[in-house]
Amino acid sequence: MIEEIEITKAIIKTSVDELMDSLQADVVIGGGGPSGLVAGKYLAQAGKKVVLFERKLSVGGGMWGGGMMFPKIVVQKEALGIMDEFSIKYEKKGSSYVSSSIEAVSKLISGCCDAGCRIFNCISIEDVMIRENCVCGVVINWSTVEISGLHVDPVTVSAKAVIDATGHPLEICKIVERKAGKLDTSTGKILGERSMWAEKAESMVVGNTRQIFPGLYVSGMAANAAFGAPRMGPIFGGMLLSGKEVSKKVLEAID
Repeated sequence: MIEEIEITKAIIKTSVDELMDSLQADVVIGGGGPSGLVAGKYLAQAGKKVVLFERKLSVGGGMWGGGMMFPKIVVQKEALGIMDEFSIKYEKKGSSYVSSSIEAVSKLISGCCDAGCRIFNCISIEDVMIRENCVCGVVINWSTVEISGLHVDPVTVSAKAVIDATGHPLEICKIVERKAGKLDTSTGKILGERSMWAEKAESMVVGNTRQIFPGLYVSGMAANAAFGAPRMGPIFGGMLLSGKEVSKKVLEAID
């Protein structure tokens, strides 16, 4: 019979070993929504050491709930290639394609993990490391520490590139804007998310996916929020395409 202490030792040792081996990464992704998961898959598939930190218990961002808790999402034709690569089923409805939100998230997570991206949940990125005007890592702590308001010092993870895939809150960019000053936007500041306009938002998100500060990239809804584009609701093709686009830009930079 397996004893309780043996179970505990196995959990703690493997968890600590994995985190220790992740302290020097090629790429750190903040946020485990669809764009972050897609980026994680393609970057890890390219042979990079990729670490994804999600502050919540569950990974998947807003995709789980579909539209108003109807467990369905919409994607457009341009994103079907990515859906196929993750083996996510879909059916045509008018000019769009509909998929189960639960299947989509599950397979995005599975594909990301299978490619070799390491996912750590319940961890918040509370700061970044900046050297010579370039983001070169993140500062992390348990989300429970943040929620409870305890004063507990964090630890650090180094990276050649950091991706802000935190969605609407744009958490990492807000830190950099506050502490480093000027971002690569028209004003040097975060322009802010605009009101719902799905068609326009979907067409803009890939173009907004880019480096916003040396070493820091934005993807998904974080990209639109950074550059003042609208939100898009439960259509996720742009999120998937943005995740793939940011992986390409990061690979070009760090290679």
